[in-house]
Amino acid sequence: TMFHEYKNIVENGDLVVVYSTPETMTTMTVSEGQIFNNRFGSFRHSDMIGLKYGSKIQSHTGRGFVYLLHPTPALWTQVVPHRTQILYLPDISFISLYLNLMPGKIVIESGTGSGSFSHSIARTIAPSGHLYTFEYHELRANTARKEFDEHSLANMVTIEHRDVIANGFGRTNLADAVFLDLPAPWDAVEAAKQALRKDTIGRICCFSPCIEQVQRTTLALNEHGFAEIRMFECLAKDYEFRNAPLPDIDVAISGKKVSFKSVKSDKKRKRDEDAASADDKDELPTMILTKPVDEVRGHTSYLTFAILAPKEHD
Repeated sequence: TMFHEYKNIVENGDLVVVYSTPETMTTMTVSEGQIFNNRFGSFRHSDMIGLKYGSKIQSHTGRGFVYLLHPTPALWTQVVPHRTQILYLPDISFISLYLNLMPGKIVIESGTGSGSFSHSIARTIAPSGHLYTFEYHELRANTARKEFDEHSLANMVTIEHRDVIANGFGRTNLADAVFLDLPAPWDAVEAAKQALRKDTIGRICCFSPCIEQVQRTTLALNEHGFAEIRMFECLAKDYEFRNAPLPDIDVAISGKKVSFKSVKSDKKRKRDEDAASADDKDELPTMILTKPVDEVRGHTSYLTFAILAPKEHD
């Protein structure tokens, strides 16, 4: 299965994202003769082969269904096995924009970790770009290499088991952008400067959870001639909706109780509407309201960006 290209039909051997709910997704490799089981029942792989991606397939018990989705970097971020802390979509999209990633770009990344951002980079720079990614942990590097090969990304992603702080990137005047997700990114700034192209503007991003890391990285960037140093923090906020009744003065005077409960799903909304209809034929008008969810994902990391101006020639 290709993560940077799409096809319409599920085939034997494909990696498929099985979608049950927004919070319940998993991956599986379609293999004829095998059976996928979840709380809704069993799903035969042979029934999936030949269906279009996006198809809805019912369990053999009839208790529920799942959708068969084509894998994408965005979906992979939600289902990837976590070998390390990963980047999520708000940070990924922001970094990709500020590093000016596009087809044909050459990018250096360290460390690879679980490969969440690596997949997004590869899709963004495809088909003519290339990602050089480095991981100091040998087992994680080998696991990521296997995944890149299985996901048909090996031709545009080169992964290397390497301690870049001790040994550098081993490449000079090559990359359009460098991304550092390291405990001490300031120690890799000099190697990043060497790896960036000198004939155009080079861009760097350092992903750091602690503000003390940002301070030391900023000093190193300034010392090595980087400019336009800026730091950002991405905080995403989800909203939920409420279907609230609008009682008039007559309802208030009559003392009739009005429910203002949140509506969590279409099925629950239908049950509530049916119950209200049975109790009272004169249904109240409603208004859809929104509010932030009670639990909001907070701080992930600070994103420190800088540019390296092209070298002037005499």
